[in-house]
Amino acid sequence: MRVSIEMRGATLQRGDLVVCAGVDAEFRGGEFVAIVGPNGAGKSSMLALLAGDIEPSSGSVLLDGSPISAVDSKLLARRRAVMTQSNEVTFPFGVREVVEMGRYPWADTPRQGDDQLMVQESMTRVEVDYLEARKITALSGGERARVALARVLAQDTEVLILDEPTSALDIRHQELVLQLLKERSQAGALVIVVLHDVEAAAAYADRVVLLEHGRVRANGLPSSVLSSALLTEVYQYPVHVSGDSSALSIAPDRKLSRNPNPLKGEQQ
Repeated sequence: MRVSIEMRGATLQRGDLVVCAGVDAEFRGGEFVAIVGPNGAGKSSMLALLAGDIEPSSGSVLLDGSPISAVDSKLLARRRAVMTQSNEVTFPFGVREVVEMGRYPWADTPRQGDDQLMVQESMTRVEVDYLEARKITALSGGERARVALARVLAQDTEVLILDEPTSALDIRHQELVLQLLKERSQAGALVIVVLHDVEAAAAYADRVVLLEHGRVRANGLPSSVLSSALLTEVYQYPVHVSGDSSALSIAPDRKLSRNPNPLKGEQQ
């Protein structure tokens, strides 16, 4: 049976601000799910709920039918790996040491014997093996992001939850990372990724969840969620979508954007 995570009316409130509002969503192993939406839409908060890092103010988040908040932290770390937006490591650990941190959950288990193989494979896959002798504090932002991803891959879990893993990367490494994550989902893992690049979401995701003001505005196939009308409305900026379901092209409509009030101009 493949892993599943369910959100049932999950609400997260911080003071007077509701950052997730009654979210109902289901995620299953074998899926690559992209979460997209404007800044402040609640994407990172939704990931934190899905990861079990925080508890909802109301509603529930279930891992294989049981509250994820009730799972022992070390056991949970054997089931899901998390990459947050911030990959800062302030101590001068070596690159290999950082990647080895991903193997901590498997200490004192039969899978501990896989540690060095998993670490080396992960570093090779994301092309940071040549940095092995360097200190993490001496790396560029993109290099640090790839080391963080290698740590997540080395953890070897059935769920991968990643917040903007491609934001600091060049085009080549963006594609490399998305291809690696797609391979993991095709092998049966559940991959949930926050992406700002909606065209990349269209290219790689099996399903897209579009958030707006902490609510799920749309949830479905990329071709049905990522429409010109819906993206223009949610992002409050003219967006042009062309192509078919196998290859969507998504970009700002720059002709309209030259209007001082592009949305108003579009409606006239």
